[in-house]
Amino acid sequence: MSSISEAGVVAAVDKELFIGGKWVPAAGGKTFPVLDPSTGEALCEVADASPADGVGALDAAVAAQADWANVAPRERGEILRRAYELLIKRADELALLMTLEMGKPLAESKGEVTYAAEFFRWFAEEAVRIDGGYAVAPNGTGRFLVTKQPVGPCLLITPWNFPMAMGTRKIGPAVAAGCTMVIKPAAQTPLSMLALAAILAEAGLPEGVLNVLTTSDSGGVMEPLIRDGRARKLSFTGSTGVGRKLLEQCADKVLRTSMELGGNAPFLVFEDADLDAAIEGAMTAKMRNIGEACTAANRFYVQRGIVDEFSRRLTERMEALPMGRGTEEGVVVGPLIDEAAVEKVSSLVSDAAGRGARVLTGGSTVDGPGNFYQATVLTDVPKDARLASEEIFGPVAPITPFDSEDEAVAAANDTEFGLVSYVYTSDLKRALRVSERLEAGMIGLNQGLVSNPAAPFGGIKQSGLGREGGTVGIDEFLETKYIAVAL
Repeated sequence: MSSISEAGVVAAVDKELFIGGKWVPAAGGKTFPVLDPSTGEALCEVADASPADGVGALDAAVAAQADWANVAPRERGEILRRAYELLIKRADELALLMTLEMGKPLAESKGEVTYAAEFFRWFAEEAVRIDGGYAVAPNGTGRFLVTKQPVGPCLLITPWNFPMAMGTRKIGPAVAAGCTMVIKPAAQTPLSMLALAAILAEAGLPEGVLNVLTTSDSGGVMEPLIRDGRARKLSFTGSTGVGRKLLEQCADKVLRTSMELGGNAPFLVFEDADLDAAIEGAMTAKMRNIGEACTAANRFYVQRGIVDEFSRRLTERMEALPMGRGTEEGVVVGPLIDEAAVEKVSSLVSDAAGRGARVLTGGSTVDGPGNFYQATVLTDVPKDARLASEEIFGPVAPITPFDSEDEAVAAANDTEFGLVSYVYTSDLKRALRVSERLEAGMIGLNQGLVSNPAAPFGGIKQSGLGREGGTVGIDEFLETKYIAVAL
């Protein structure tokens, strides 16, 4: 893409707050910069919301709730359907915008736009399938009438790593259920959400249903809204540490919560696995989004008889990955999101090497501008290395050998997290046995990608609460009401 095209897609985005269906500046006209992670240079400035702006956004959502809840389900679904079509139509421009602010290669950004759009298409269809029930009381003297209603105004907080898909995964079911929203995108990647808000308005979403706050002070703006008492739900995607703090805040008003938190995904490869498929799956599970994904394979456990061959082949594949700015043709490894991310990855690798792990490729930062870190493979990673317990969020693959099935399962489950696990084996009995024993909300069985709008996404243990997507995704935004009928 030319620099003119880059400047054009950035210029086309409204950079103010979206409150009550209108674009408005932040109180006092404050702004903050959005940086290109591949250069460190500012792309633009966007409005920097204050706590007062946050209250204004919640006011708008509360004011719109009653009317929006009464809009026919089919009409709500049609709005989502139109938004889906607009996203697909503008996928190239939206992908370029995403690459500029987040860093991932253009091909991956376009894939995310398509993925994001699918949440709107899925929940457009779910809007008309909100059901209830009617039953005879066991003693025969009455009737049970069960209905579902929107939970009410929602607070949504999305991360920087999938700046559009994590928005549509929350907005889609909220719109379908009849909830109004205040959404706060990550400060590193606000442009994709601002573009999405404009698309939803164009698709016919009424004023006040969606309100967008961009801010450099997430806690200062969102905590008062959580404690306000008028919002009835918080949906958050981000780190487990932040999630714990938000849960504490939500307890004050007993807000309903959905939490998609950190991961520490194990990737198990047994000796009977199709090694070609396992390598392909490993590359997908590790290098999707430059490794900056909660579903990324974080720990590779490979049975001892094939660990050398697996390590050699994975190293060859990782060494061959082109690195550069995400807008450059053929690039697979883009920059990490910021300097802090590079420092964390570098620290984790240094810690493992210092404890005896062998670096087979990569293992260092890249000179020059931008937040680049080499695609890295380590082997013989000891159990006490930080890589074994901390989420990496970067292009680093640590490999540890195992001997028995029990040893592999025990190692995989030895974590406070439980989002996703990957298993490669050609033995059907082992596949089912291990999948059932792994402590995770999702299992990738002989495949390195689990995310799908039509499937329930979420984890157990400290990886979160609730599910997003699938037929259960809309339930997170609905309350079940029981009406006792006397005869």
